[in-house]
Amino acid sequence: MSVVKIALIGAGSRSFGPSSIKDVLLSEPLAELGVELVLMDTVAEHLKDSDAYARRVAEKLERRTSITATTDLDTALRGARFVVTAIEVDRFLYWSQDFHVPRKHGFRQVFGENGGPGGLFHALRNMTPMVHIAKTMERLCPDAWLMNFTNPEHKLCEAISRLTSIRNVGLCHGVFMGMGQIARILEMPVEHLDGAASGMNHFTFFQTIRDRRTGEDLYPRLRAAEREGDWLHDWHEIGMARVLFRRFGLWPSPAANHYGEYIRWAEEFVASECQYFYDPADGHPWQTGNVPEFVYSLSGNVTGCPWKKPDPEPMSFETSNLLHSGELAVPIMEGIACGVRRRLEAVNVPNRGAVPNLPDDMVVEIPATVDASSMASESMPPLPEALAAMMRTQATIHRLLVEAFAEQSKDKLIQAMLLDPTVDSYRRAIECVDEMLTLQKDILPPLK
Repeated sequence: MSVVKIALIGAGSRSFGPSSIKDVLLSEPLAELGVELVLMDTVAEHLKDSDAYARRVAEKLERRTSITATTDLDTALRGARFVVTAIEVDRFLYWSQDFHVPRKHGFRQVFGENGGPGGLFHALRNMTPMVHIAKTMERLCPDAWLMNFTNPEHKLCEAISRLTSIRNVGLCHGVFMGMGQIARILEMPVEHLDGAASGMNHFTFFQTIRDRRTGEDLYPRLRAAEREGDWLHDWHEIGMARVLFRRFGLWPSPAANHYGEYIRWAEEFVASECQYFYDPADGHPWQTGNVPEFVYSLSGNVTGCPWKKPDPEPMSFETSNLLHSGELAVPIMEGIACGVRRRLEAVNVPNRGAVPNLPDDMVVEIPATVDASSMASESMPPLPEALAAMMRTQATIHRLLVEAFAEQSKDKLIQAMLLDPTVDSYRRAIECVDEMLTLQKDILPPLK
């Protein structure tokens, strides 16, 4: 069998570049088959560290892997069997706009990354390069698999699934974060848990939680343990999870600042004001170029910051302790290319009946199994109707947003905006859309 060509697009990413490189090179099944690893980024400077890191890891692991770096997309994709994407442009600058501008117009969204008005613009920005990558794959490697780490995961996978013929899967570790929460509450090692969750990315619910060793249903123990817990324990991460669990019966994942993006009343449980905090009297970040610190979560000692902000530490390209990241891109490659059968805890793919009370063409996050013959989604029970109803609203928003992109339609974007649960004013919705289209005109697709 021929050598497997793997293209990492956005290889200069500080989040997923090093981990994806390491995971590919750690894989014994792929090494036995032979790998051609191509690192691609639009900014040549970003590739230098990633290229050097890949060569150091290959040398340490004694891999005879072909490694090249390029800024040319065609070169990276031509003949590829697997394409991994992790791309963003000026992520925190634009994200600060996604977060603050809708809130300025009165829409009390949480986080502004994947849901809410901010998530709409985040998705539109990334649809242009992601759909371009997929359409280039149609020309140069039409049988390849596209594995995407770029957010907003579900909206981008929806665009690729609807607008191209490329087989694609979105990957996220949010379900593993939810498993970690359950393990801490039950005071069990997480490796003893076996769970199956379904829903949509960053808004999934565990339909089964079992003891991997005995098969015991752990939901009764989780209900008892949750009732005994102090309400303020780890409030910012799981306070809202506990309310959702009590009202709807299933434990959500990954954390309140993620699934809170899709729920109107989430603000009661998330201290969002700290995210990208700055004094507007000094000018806005997108005017001054001084992007404030991004606060991911209030869990931990967030307010124990030093008086003077230290210089950021350089990204670690450490090779002394090489361990698999736990992400699922390489296990999928091992299944498809090498026949290694694997259960995948969470993949983002078109539903096609896997979750009975969600639309068939909606991208959902569900477990699956992969091997040389296929990647097969697991059939899941229906979700509680109230949760499914919230997700069906999001499914319509996603569809309208893809149509807005494909048709260059401002009207479709406004329709999606007016469906969002946090939007409560027509006039302010129009004003918000107009301001965001002006602020991000250099990176958004043209809308008429």
